[in-house]
Order: sequence, then C-alpha cells, then structure tokens
Amino acid sequence: MDLSNNGFTGELPSKLLQSFHAMKVIVSQDQFEYMNTSQGLPLSLETYEKMVDYDMKLMSKGTEREYTKVPYALKGIDLSNNKFEVCIPDFIGDLKSLVLLNLSNNILTCFIPPSLANLRVLESLDLSRNKLSGEIPQQLAQLTFLSSFDVSHNQLFGSIPRGSQFNTFGASSFAMNEGLCESHLPKKCTTIGDDIPLPTSPLEEENGDKSLFDLDWKVVLIDAGVGFLIGVVLGNFFIDEKSMWFLYYSQ
Repeated sequence: MDLSNNGFTGELPSKLLQSFHAMKVIVSQDQFEYMNTSQGLPLSLETYEKMVDYDMKLMSKGTEREYTKVPYALKGIDLSNNKFEVCIPDFIGDLKSLVLLNLSNNILTCFIPPSLANLRVLESLDLSRNKLSGEIPQQLAQLTFLSSFDVSHNQLFGSIPRGSQFNTFGASSFAMNEGLCESHLPKKCTTIGDDIPLPTSPLEEENGDKSLFDLDWKVVLIDAGVGFLIGVVLGNFFIDEKSMWFLYYSQ
C-alpha cells in the first residue's frame, strides 16, 4: 500500500491497516510469484485472456525503486510525506509479514511501540522526520533481517540498542536526536563508575560531616598542646635567665 506524498491529516488509518489480513501471516513460497491480473481483449468472435503484471515505484531502503513486476512476497506500507499525527498504533506489530514500513516525514508523536519487534521479516524501517520521543525499544535488536533503519530528526533519547543489525547502522540513522548516545555518536553514553562519583547516602554524609568535625577538634587540640608546650619551655627559659641576672646584680 503506497499512500505517500499526499496531504492526508489526522491519525493513521487504523481500520484500513487492521484489514490487511494477508500481512498478518507469514506464508512460505516455493517459487517466486508476481501479482498480476487478466484482461479480456476482444478478437473477432473470440475473447483472448492476457495476463498483465502489476508495476509500481516504491521507496525501498531509502531509495526509490521501480518494480516492473511486484512479487507477492513484497509486503510493504508507505505512508510517508503526509501530515499524519498522534501515535504509531501497537497493532502494526500484528502485520508480521511486513518487509517495508515507511512512516517518515509526518507529525507522529509518542513512543516507538515495542510491538514492532514482532515484524521478524522486516528489512526496512523508516520513522525519520517526525516528533517521536522516548527511547528506541531494545526489542528491535531482534530484527535480524533489518538492513535499513532511520529514526533521524526526532526527539529520541537514551542509548541505542546493541547487537544484531544495529551494529551496522551509521550515525546518519540517528542524526538530530540530541538525547541519543552511543559509542559511534558524538554524544557518548556514561554509566555509573565512568568518571561520575556515586551519590552519597544521608548516613554517609552525616558520618562525613561528623568526621570533619572530629578532625577539626583534633587539629585544634594538637595546636593548643604544641603551643602550651612551647610556652612552658620558653617561659622557663626566660625565668631562669632573669633569675640569674637578678642574683648576679644583687650580689
């Protein structure tokens, strides 16, 4: 289904998408079959049936491709370049045989639904240029066939899923999301222990203040003791000197 590059507004067409029963079941095909239709062409007194293949242009993995024959296995939804808003419905995860899903360049908000991880044969997912927020669901790392992924120009934050296909996606797939962080992005993720001191508990803070208090008093007592000792020694020295001077002149 390709409804891209129109002026559609409002929520995504939920009832329409839920009626795509052929996309809810993954059917193995022994041979590569194409979608076609028969046309009856009048030839004198006979009718000639001609099989005509469907053809179309479709955005696939970030590039526009022309399909002179549309295979049955190519199950895709393209609603890009419209003005759809609100949230991505969870039930899209029920369309398990989806290969292509393009919802880019709309006004979609809310979070990326974790149910998209149910699209096990998905090869291309484009959610770029929306207003999606929250984290990228870690469950999406289970999509082992995903070769094209784009969530750029949104309001996402947190760490990017690791492993599987996500190790192959470049920084451009996550661009213009200031809250996202990962080793190959300008913003690195930090965890507890990476140059960030652990927060102290109230008990530790109290003990710390108490220790500083005790330390100050110890310093004061030591200084007082040293000062007293020096005073006594010097006092005795001057007293002895004055006593000898007094005795000398008195004689």
